[in-house]
Amino acid sequence: MRSGTAWPDGRWHYRRSLASRVAVLTTMVLGVSIAAMALTAFMVMRQQLMSSLDQSLLDRAHKATANTTLSLLTVKGFPPWMLGAADVRVIFITADGVAGADIPHFTLGQPEYDVMTGQRSSAVRTLVTEEGERYRVATVQAGRGEALILAQPLAANDRTLEKLSGVLFVFGALGVLAALLAGWLVARNGLRPVRRLTSVVERIAVTEDLRPLRVEGDDEVARLATAFNQMLLALAASRDRQRRLVADASHELRTPLTSLRTNLDLLRQAEGNTALPAQARLELLDDVRGQIEELSALVGDLVELARDEPMTRTVAEVDLAAVVERAVTRVRRRAQGIAFDVELAPWRVVGDASSLERAVTNLLDNAAKWSPTEGTVTVRLGDGVLTVDDQGQGVAEADRPHVFERFYRAEESRAMPGSGLGLAIVRQVVDRHGGRVDVTGAPGGGARFALWLPGVDAAATTPV
Repeated sequence: MRSGTAWPDGRWHYRRSLASRVAVLTTMVLGVSIAAMALTAFMVMRQQLMSSLDQSLLDRAHKATANTTLSLLTVKGFPPWMLGAADVRVIFITADGVAGADIPHFTLGQPEYDVMTGQRSSAVRTLVTEEGERYRVATVQAGRGEALILAQPLAANDRTLEKLSGVLFVFGALGVLAALLAGWLVARNGLRPVRRLTSVVERIAVTEDLRPLRVEGDDEVARLATAFNQMLLALAASRDRQRRLVADASHELRTPLTSLRTNLDLLRQAEGNTALPAQARLELLDDVRGQIEELSALVGDLVELARDEPMTRTVAEVDLAAVVERAVTRVRRRAQGIAFDVELAPWRVVGDASSLERAVTNLLDNAAKWSPTEGTVTVRLGDGVLTVDDQGQGVAEADRPHVFERFYRAEESRAMPGSGLGLAIVRQVVDRHGGRVDVTGAPGGGARFALWLPGVDAAATTPV
């Protein structure tokens, strides 16, 4: 029901299970409720008994004051039983003193004096004798300067209240035991779905079986199971993406590694062979260098896409036009024979300049790769929309939803260099900056990639 944990101070602390805490809490709540009810019942009963006794004494005292014979007999000292008063002590107060038989040894005070002098019509209070016996004393005015007192012992009332308190204590104890049993049953039955869910989750942790759980009902436990199912679906999707990434990466890495190994084997075999021309040797070295560069770029792209969380980057306000201009300068140097028609309008965005430049560079590299020799890549930036048009054969309608997926290649591009990760990186960078990127057909033929990023101006709206 509970487990222990050693804290840094060296002491041993116990942690109760949820079921035991529910049982204890239920017992405490019901126990306090039962105790409150028992105490309330006892107080109400005591007040009711005392009120009934007071009313009875006052009624009898008022009737006795109208009976002059009773007053005379009281003054002469006749015992109360002869006066029909049973266990009630009858006391008559006059200016000459106190008269009556078997008068209890208690001290009368100001309330009785006030009734005798006419300042009050009656008074009821509890007095205690020198022996410790408690009396309920009711005083009424019997005439000018006279008062009649009826004093009844409270022993019978006290015995009744003691019996009542005993009964309430017994029933209260039984109620607490019933509350403990009820709390245990509530904890056992109420937490049964939680225990069942816990065992299923523990089994999933051991077997790594990410199939969704069966949800029953619509209570809190069902909502928890639904949340677990959503988490399992997310984990399954993440695992599938990871598997696809590993499989696709293995496939993409196999080609440059195989080519690199083949070229290295040729170079090794030709080390002692003078028949290999120097030009062929240089071509092999250039091929090896190209394969290494392609492999390095592929590994970098894989690292970029495989991160679960983006790297810590410097986010600041940058001019997208300056970013595009730097990217055009870089691509123009390596895209021999391709012309770039560039028109840029300032557009301030908040983001990481290096990742944005890489995304734009990937778009420009893709356009340069598909444009023919002596072709032109058109770059326009206006109102936050960057369009890159090439003069290639365009992107087929069926391929457009997939061109931003990792390792996706259309049939026409499988024989061309590249890893299939460039446009995926573009989509990832744009998503991180809250923008969007689409591919359509260019007006003059070829493909058009349109990239939009939210500007710093709050009035900027998303283009249609």
